[in-house]
Amino acid sequence: MASNGKPVTQLYHARQGVITDAMRRVAEREGLEPEVVRQEVARGRMVIPANVSHLAMKLDPIGIGLAATIKINANIGNSAVSSNIEQELEKLHLAVHVGADTVMDLSCGGDIDAIRAAIINESTVPIGTVPIYQAVTLVDRVEDLTAKDFLGMIERQAEQGVDFMTIHAGVLLEHMPLVSKRVTGIVSRGGSIIAQWMLYHHKQNPLYERFDDICDIFRRYDVAFSLGDGLRPGCLADASDEAQFAELRTLGELTHRARARECQVMVEGPGHIPLDEIEMNVKVQQEICDEAPFYVLGPLVTDIAPGYDHITSAIGATVAGHAGASFLCYVTAKEHLGLPDLDDVREGVVTYKLAAHAADVARKHPGARARDDEMSRARYDFDWEKQFALSLDPETARSMHDETLGHEVFKEAEFCSMCGPKFCAMQISRHLGEETAKQVQAEQEKLAKKHAK
Repeated sequence: MASNGKPVTQLYHARQGVITDAMRRVAEREGLEPEVVRQEVARGRMVIPANVSHLAMKLDPIGIGLAATIKINANIGNSAVSSNIEQELEKLHLAVHVGADTVMDLSCGGDIDAIRAAIINESTVPIGTVPIYQAVTLVDRVEDLTAKDFLGMIERQAEQGVDFMTIHAGVLLEHMPLVSKRVTGIVSRGGSIIAQWMLYHHKQNPLYERFDDICDIFRRYDVAFSLGDGLRPGCLADASDEAQFAELRTLGELTHRARARECQVMVEGPGHIPLDEIEMNVKVQQEICDEAPFYVLGPLVTDIAPGYDHITSAIGATVAGHAGASFLCYVTAKEHLGLPDLDDVREGVVTYKLAAHAADVARKHPGARARDDEMSRARYDFDWEKQFALSLDPETARSMHDETLGHEVFKEAEFCSMCGPKFCAMQISRHLGEETAKQVQAEQEKLAKKHAK
C-alpha cells in the first residue's frame, strides 16, 4: 500500500536511524552488520529496490552498492508483435533459477499491464521497468504524449509494485546539437523518444521539468530511480564524448534532487566503451553522482561481435565491476540481432554471474573466493558431484561431463577426458605428493633415531 503521508522509502528510514526488515535481510544475505547496511543506504551508496506493494508479496530484498556483492539484471519482455504471459513467466523463473538478482520487464506490446502484474506477483527478485516504453503505446505518435501521460504511466506502474524504473530525465534540449557529431546518434530507445518529443515541441524534457513530481510518486511507494543514460554511446567511436558526459552531469544533479526528497537512486551507464576507458568512466560517474550505485549495460568493448555480444560485453562488465560498478545489466548473444529466447536468457545470466563474480574476487569482497577455493579442492579430490554443485551452471557442467565420461564405470573416475587415466596431471601430482611425504617422514625418522643414540 502506498503512503499518503510521510515517505516509506528505505532511504527515509535509514536517515531516521531505523533498521528495517529489508535492511536486516540484506545484511544477512551479504554477511554484513545491519548497521552497516543502514549507514550505506542513508549515505546513498546502497539501494534496496523494494516497492512496498511487492514487499507484501514474494519479494526477497537485495542490496545494490559498493559494500555489497555485484548484482546482475536480466531483461525479459514481449515484443510489439507478440504477447505471451506464460512465455515471459518462463523466462522470469529461468533467469532467477540461474542467478539473476533482478529482472526488468521491457514489454512493449500486447496486454502489458497483465504481463507485468503476473511477473510481479510471481517474482522473488526486484522488478524494473522503463515506463516510457508503455507510454508510447497509448498514442499514435510520440509527439502526442503529454507530461500528464508520462506521470500517469509512472504512477500506474508504481501502483502495480514495480521496484525500480528507468527514467530518462537527463536528456536535455541543449544536448541535442552534441549528438549530431556521432556515428550512431542516439541508440537508447527511451532517449530517442524523448529527443523526438523535444525537437518536435521545441520544449524541455518533461521528465526533467516534472522531476520533483516523479520523486513524490516514488517516495509514496518506494520505487528506486534508475536514472537512464539516454545518450549512452552506441559504438566505440562515440564513447566518452561530449553528449555522454553532458547528460551525466545532469544525472548528478538529479541524483542530489532525488535524495533530497528521500528517494533511492541508481545511475545507468554505457554502452559501448573501449576497454582502456572503462575505469575512467566509472570513476567519473562515482565522482559526479556522489557514489550512487552505477548500473552498466556491458559495456561492450568491441563492435564487431554480433552473435557473441554476451562475451564482448562481459569483458567490459568485469572491468567495470572491478572499477566500482555495482550493478550489471546482462547482454545476450541476440543483442543487435533479435529477441532473446530461453536459451539466450540462460546463457546471458550465467555469463554475467561469471563477470560479477570475477569482479567481486578482484575487489576482494569478503568471502568472494571461498567458492573458488572449494572448487579447487573438489577438483583435486575428483569429487565430481561437488564440482557440479559449486559451478555457476550445474546442469551444463554435468551435461558436458556426461558427454565424455557419462558411462557408469566413469562416475567416480579420478581423471578427466583431456588427460585420460594414465597421464592425469592431478593424479601424478598427488602421487608425487604422497611419495615426497613418505621421503620426508623417512628422513625425520632417521634423524629421530640418530638423536636417540
